[in-house]
This record gives sequence, C-alpha cells and structure tokens, in this order.
Amino acid sequence: MSTDRPRLLVLASTYPRWRDDPEPGFVHELCRRLASRFEVIVVCPHAPGALHQEDLDGVEVHRYRYAPSCWERLVNDGGIVGNLRRHRWMLALVPGFVVMQAWHAWRIARQRPITVLHAHWLIPQGAIAAALQLILRRPIPYVVTSHGADLYALRAKPVVTLKKWVLKRAAAITVVSSAMRKLVVQMGVPAHAVNVLPMGVDLAERFVPAKSVRDGNELLFVGRLVEKKGLRHLIDAMPLVLQEFPHATLTIAGFGPDEGPLKALAGKRDVAHAVRFLGAVPQAKLPALYQRASVFVAPFVTAATGDQEGLPVALMEAVGCGCPVVAGYVQGLEDILGEDTPVITVDPTDAQALALRIVGVLRAPDEAQATAARVRSRAHDLLDWSQVERRYGDVLAQACSGGLRR
Repeated sequence: MSTDRPRLLVLASTYPRWRDDPEPGFVHELCRRLASRFEVIVVCPHAPGALHQEDLDGVEVHRYRYAPSCWERLVNDGGIVGNLRRHRWMLALVPGFVVMQAWHAWRIARQRPITVLHAHWLIPQGAIAAALQLILRRPIPYVVTSHGADLYALRAKPVVTLKKWVLKRAAAITVVSSAMRKLVVQMGVPAHAVNVLPMGVDLAERFVPAKSVRDGNELLFVGRLVEKKGLRHLIDAMPLVLQEFPHATLTIAGFGPDEGPLKALAGKRDVAHAVRFLGAVPQAKLPALYQRASVFVAPFVTAATGDQEGLPVALMEAVGCGCPVVAGYVQGLEDILGEDTPVITVDPTDAQALALRIVGVLRAPDEAQATAARVRSRAHDLLDWSQVERRYGDVLAQACSGGLRR
C-alpha cells in the first residue's frame, strides 16, 4: 500500500466478518471512505468463518484470535453487553479479548509507524489506545468515539474511572449524539473538546425515497433482537393495531439472542400469523424493505443494564428512505427528528399509546409521508456519508498534526 498518506490504525469490536455480513457495518463504512485520505489498518476480533487478514474495500483488516474458534462469540449475535448479560461464561473470554487486541495493536505500531489511532468505543478500545501511549517509544495521538453502550451501560465506579482516564488522554473525542455529549461533559471533559459526529448513511444512492407506492399495511422493524431495541413492546401492541387494521403485518429484519422469546411472545399474543421474522438480512437488501413499508417502528427502551441507543443506524436508514417513523424516545433522537420529535416518539412500554401512534400513521399516510420528507431534508447534512467522512477525516488529520485538545 502507498505510504504517502498518514497511517491510521483503527481499533474496533463490531466489524463485518465478511462482505455483506448482516452484522452492523458502520465502522467499516467509515474506514473505507477514509482510505482516500489515510492508509487504514483495522484491528478487530476474529469470528468463526472470517479470514484472519484481508483487504476489504481498500482497508487492511487484521482479525485477532482471542479463544478457540468455536468460542469466539463475544461480539456477534447480540453485542458484547447483551452477550455478557445472557451468558455469564463469556466473562472468561474478556481478558483474552482485550489482551490480544492490545498485543496486535502494539505489534503493528512497532512494525509500521502509526500516525494516528482511532478507537471505536471507550472500553476496551479507548483504554488500549491510552495504554499504547504509555508503552510505545513514540506516543500515538488517538481519537476516541463512543457509540452508546460503552457510555450508558458500563457504570461501575472502576470502569467510570477508566473511561475518564481514556477521555483525558484523547487528542479528540467524538460521540454520535448531542445527549451523549452532555454525559461526557458531566464526566469532567470541557464541552469544546467533544465533537458530535454520528455515523453516516448513503443518502445519495442507497437509502433514498421509494419510487413506488408503499404497502399500506406493512410495519417494519430492523435491528438486533436485544432488550434495548424494545421489540417485545411492539409485539405487545400488535393486537391493538390489528383491531383497527386487520390486514396489517409486521416484518422483522434482524437476529439476536431474544429471537426465541420474541417468537413465543407473538404466539402468546395470538399475532404470529401477522408477524414475519426474516432473520439476518444482508445490508444490500435493507433499502428495499424501508422503501416498501408503510411505517418503520423503532420502540427503543433503556435496558436493565442502563444500555440504550446512541444514534441508531437503522433509524437513520429509514429516514433516508423517506419511510414514516414511530420511535420510542431516547435522548439524542432530536438530532435526527428535530421539531418533529414529539409527534414521532412515544413511550413504547405503553402498548395502547404505541398502537395509537402506529394506527395514526396508517390512517393518514399522506401526512406521515410529508413528515418523513421533512425529517429527511433536515437530517441530510448531518447524516450523509459525504459529510460524515469529511468531518471525521478532518478531526483525524488535526490529531495527526497535534492541532486538537490533548
């Protein structure tokens, strides 16, 4: 690879295992766009079936081993926080997960001088970046990005102390929503040092409004089947929706550890005939789902662990496709929804309120479509990858030159 570009080392947990992986791919989407300005090297965990090393869209990807292959399940199918809560034995994987990522990052930094490091998530990637500053002969400036779970869910006092240390040493800090910025400031970081930079969506070619008429009876959910997504509350509301719209259907695109209990709940509520579980859906097929549905329902809640959404990519994609949206309120959604937040969001734990909001969209599709168009127009400059790529590239470039807060 060419060496005339600054060399960027990226540390991540969630990363595509292969092309068209249904797992969230937002870190790779950013990396492949930054490859025009940086020589990008990614260190991320290995998973069964994935290559140990490859060039993926111009990004050099190193997947490190942290356990026997059949046990390398800490990240996928629900995320780290959710997997640890459901499978306590996975706690035994955490030391190897952290140590091996740190070792691979250190080895690459020793062999190929790194200009700047980008750590996605405060824990453990941010902590690894901060530790590398202490042990390398030439300290590497790092930018740390929080996506939500690392900030909201990990609240034990020693972990909070560690997060504060990571934030203190960073050349720059980015968070994906304004609500998260407030939380970081409460941890003692000056407000001017925290940048609100969400992940992006391709609003130019992929996630664009439908050219055909939407299905007037289809509800859509896209996301991991985990507690914070709130899907159980949508299933609870379906009997009330069906009373008003007997032909309504709910399409669920996603997978995760709660799939079995959710299917059982649909049967218990006697709505299984109207609920379709698609399982894992390749990224390339998602736009067609958003473009067809009459309403995208994202019943976000705060999980028992405190975990909640930062700025959810699926919601951003639905907005990009001009799909009317009903969402559970979590802090930060105003960044996307703006002045329409009160008419789009609802308490999803109130089944009647959620059903009434959905039925309202189905009854007034033209009005809902006008709201969706307004939200998309307002969010374009915030979410489109062309803007997001430039802003992240500028932050990383300034960190390279020492031009940001240290």
